[in-house]
This record gives sequence, structure tokens and C-alpha cells, in this order.
Amino acid sequence: MAKNVIELLKDVPLFSSFSEKHLQAVVRTAKEMEFPSGTAIVKEGDRSKVGFFLILDGQVEVRKGTKVLSRLGAGQFFGEMAVLDGQPRSADVVAVTPTKCLVLASWDIKALITTYPDIALELIGELTRRLRQTSMALSE
Repeated sequence: MAKNVIELLKDVPLFSSFSEKHLQAVVRTAKEMEFPSGTAIVKEGDRSKVGFFLILDGQVEVRKGTKVLSRLGAGQFFGEMAVLDGQPRSADVVAVTPTKCLVLASWDIKALITTYPDIALELIGELTRRLRQTSMALSE
């Protein structure tokens, strides 16, 4: 994978404090996947073991029923909650343009956390930020 993938990972809160060595471990573990426009990448209620998605190119919508919760593009990510707690997906994520993602399965994330425990602290911080953001959106 290209060097620019490591640069994108540096901008992801989950990985921003990682050393170059840790980022390379993430890239070696991950796979690239492509999704045509209109493809449901994850579906609400799904218990898929494929978990974390970093968008390398393209754009997706996060949807709850017919409501669009957010639009995400290159450098943004989704799927970290289901990969951590094993619970069903909390929303649909649909490619609205042809989209390429760096993908980590749940077992990949768990292996990385075991090897590099600071990943867990970064995940907690990001989940807290997202929970606050969702709470504010729901109260509007």
C-alpha cells in the first residue's frame, strides 16, 4: 500500500499518536476493498466480523432508516464500535460514490490492541467524542 495510506492513518484520531512502526503494522494487517456507488458497505443489525473501515477514496453516507446521519469522505472512518463490542451494526453505511477503503477485521483489531495497548486508549477517546456528537445531534 502506498505511503499516503500511512499519512491518512496519522490523521485518524485512533492512530494519530502511533509511531511509524505501529502505523506500518496497521497497514500490513489491513486489506484494501472497493465498493461501487450504491453498495451497502455495512447494514444496520449486521453482525459481520469485518469491522473498521478507513475511507481512502470516495464518499459514504451513514444512515439510520431514511435519515442521513452523516457523510464521510477520504481520511474518515467508521465501524469501530461493532468491531469492539461484537454487537450488531448501529446504522447502514452506503457508498454514494465509488469508494475504496482500508479494512480491518475484528480479529485484526484485537491482535493490534494486544500488541499495542495504546490503541485501546485511542479508541476510547474517539468513541467518547462520537457519543457526545450524536447526543448533541439528537437534542437539536
